Amino acid sequence: MPVKRKLKRREKRVKSKKIELDMDQLDELLKRAESGSLQENDVELIKTMAECIAMLSQAVDDKASSVKKLLRMVFGAKTEKKENVLSDNDKKGTSKDDDQESTVVEGDKKQRPGRNNGKNGADKYTGADLVEIEHPELRTGDSCPECIEGKLYRNSESGVEIRVTGSAPLRATVYKLEKLRCDLCGKIFTAPLPKEVGNKKYDTAAVAMIALLKYGSGLPFNRLQGLQGNLGIPLPSSTQWDIIKSSADCFKLAYKKMIELAAQGEIFHNDDTTIKIQTLIKENKNDSPARKGMFTTGIVSVLDDRKIVLFFSGRKHAGENLGKVLSGRDTTLRTPLQMCDALSRNTPSEFDTILAYCLVHARRHFVDAAMNFPEECQFVIDTLAEVYRFDKEAKEQSMTPDQRLQYHQEKSAGLMEELEAWLDKQIEQKIVEPNSSLGDAIYYMLNHWENLTAFLRIPGAPLDNNICERALKKAILHRKNSLFFKSERGAAVADMFMSLIYTCEQSGASPFDYLKALQDHTEQVEANPSEWMPWNFSTPPENP
Repeated sequence: MPVKRKLKRREKRVKSKKIELDMDQLDELLKRAESGSLQENDVELIKTMAECIAMLSQAVDDKASSVKKLLRMVFGAKTEKKENVLSDNDKKGTSKDDDQESTVVEGDKKQRPGRNNGKNGADKYTGADLVEIEHPELRTGDSCPECIEGKLYRNSESGVEIRVTGSAPLRATVYKLEKLRCDLCGKIFTAPLPKEVGNKKYDTAAVAMIALLKYGSGLPFNRLQGLQGNLGIPLPSSTQWDIIKSSADCFKLAYKKMIELAAQGEIFHNDDTTIKIQTLIKENKNDSPARKGMFTTGIVSVLDDRKIVLFFSGRKHAGENLGKVLSGRDTTLRTPLQMCDALSRNTPSEFDTILAYCLVHARRHFVDAAMNFPEECQFVIDTLAEVYRFDKEAKEQSMTPDQRLQYHQEKSAGLMEELEAWLDKQIEQKIVEPNSSLGDAIYYMLNHWENLTAFLRIPGAPLDNNICERALKKAILHRKNSLFFKSERGAAVADMFMSLIYTCEQSGASPFDYLKALQDHTEQVEANPSEWMPWNFSTPPENP
């Protein structure tokens, strides 16, 4: 940005003017300044000193913001809600009375109304076995043992007790088959396995569990190997990869169909995160390719209120991967809406999209600057909080895209106009130092104002790219635990499983049951893959 270039030039000027003053010379300069009898060289000296002070102040400002970013990267952000960003003294609209009303005291514990405080009801245990227990002594129609005269009837609500037991993620059964041998001819007769056991050592549930632990929960193969070994059911990491690799074909048809349907989406969210692939790292050292970076792209396609999540890993940027998906788009459909940040590599070069930029990215610059400019940043954060409040109200009222647009135009347009005027004022009247972290935040928002306010002009335009950033946490979790992929093929397998698993989560389907069903019904999936998409899996297709 221009402000960064100005700072660089200022640093060069200061470095080129080396100041060598001892304390006696500095005292003499101050005396001449107080008496108003400055010499010819004093003005230039004072100017250089002033530039040095300004540069140091800017460096401290930038350093504070950088340290804050580093702490967030290392330890993670508590969240960027305004009550966590701004200090207690800077919060608006909160008081002790408000805090007291927001909690309910029960005993010595404070609880938030409407929350279970970590407790799950029986309806949350959808994967648990259900056992119905009848009363051992009483039956419907019996006389009441308490009052004698009344009759018992079945109550509409059953009593519920939950018991949770521990077991290995993958369990094993050892079948000892009896063998009988003829003492005359030597013929051996072996007892057959039960039919329900099947002929595979690792069944479809085992494949689904390994995939879910690895690509859904970020558990590396070697850690699962250690866990299974500790529980007496060995499962080497190499065996786990062989199981995943040999079963990958069962999922490809559904995955390809999902990409095809995603291409027809109305709204696309996309973003990148870095990864490491060993074969590409080796290629960087030996061949020096033009592009050395490695990325995992997350794409969320919104189609008829369904969210399809796709991952692509390799050297391509988010825009190039989005272009790959859009290459399968029906040409008769209207130009899709794209939500991303302002990086040019996020937009496809061969396909047109209607760009909307992420408000949270713009807001994050002010979050980083809030340590040094709390009052100014509070105004921006409070204004955007109001906009988000109106957007939440629109969602709660289930407004159509056109109704939501009109609602924002009535409620949010005035707030954004006031914010734009305030941002312009800070720069035009030189209230804010352009080279400061706050100046950078203001310039970013002003330079991308048109795309940041797309929700005021385009029906259905989202405010931010949060849904894609949440999806990328799948890839980040894998990177954090497994560190790297060995090859591009391994990365492609991970992309496929992460896409299937996270789309299941977005659709409210069970990823474990879904991955198992795709293996159990390969012929049906091949015949009609569109019927076996995750959003259909709450009621799986019946066998033909």
